[in-house]
Amino acid sequence: MRAFTRLALLGTAGALVATAVGGAGAAQADDGGSGNITIGKVVVNGGKPVVVGTTKTVYAKVSVTASDDSGIARTTYIYADGPGVNFDLIWYDDGDITCVKASATTSTCTGTVTFDPQATTGFVDNAAAATWNLGTSVSANDYDYIHRDAATTFKVQRASKLTVNAAPEPVKKGKTLTVTGKLSRANWEDNLYHGYANQSVKLQFRKKGSSTYTTVKTVKASSTGALKTTVTASTDGYWRYSFAGTATTPAISAAGDFVDVR
Repeated sequence: MRAFTRLALLGTAGALVATAVGGAGAAQADDGGSGNITIGKVVVNGGKPVVVGTTKTVYAKVSVTASDDSGIARTTYIYADGPGVNFDLIWYDDGDITCVKASATTSTCTGTVTFDPQATTGFVDNAAAATWNLGTSVSANDYDYIHRDAATTFKVQRASKLTVNAAPEPVKKGKTLTVTGKLSRANWEDNLYHGYANQSVKLQFRKKGSSTYTTVKTVKASSTGALKTTVTASTDGYWRYSFAGTATTPAISAAGDFVDVR
């Protein structure tokens, strides 16, 4: 089934700076085609996961580098294919996919896959936070063509949020400081952020005048994503929580909360 979730993938447009993902050798296995046309580099979102929240449309840039002895005519379409979807979606849009020659035989064609968490069709559930395939079809000037259902893979992740609050402020040296916060992530079924339960989160401290955070302890989030721990106040500085991320949710660090120790 072609890709979707309650983030509707809408179309292709624009351009992208290519980054290598896999080599030309891995690109030779195709799902259909003719002649000696080959696909080399295929990159989605600069090689980084596509992180989608609950309101903003996300535009994932795509590049497809292909070669043929007659030269590349066009990329006919690109499409994304992932889990948690309820209908097929393919974009056949020549006007929004542009191709630039690297040589007489090789071109890089670029476009954009659009993820809209507010779309009213094509959505399903959070199972779409997973590994997706990027499919494409490319044509050469001598009418050779190649089609690949999985020219490369990329991850789609649920956006994360992380807060912190250290109190009291100010605090006397040697007294107890309570650090609270919350780890949450996007839920595409209701377009709200919900607590990310039972995750390990690092409590970190950066001394005033320093640029480096040091991990003080690891705190486990509650069933609602709440974070709470205590430390002994010793010197002025910034406290923050830092989450390493999971396969479905990106890493994130809260902005540091400054505490004046007197």
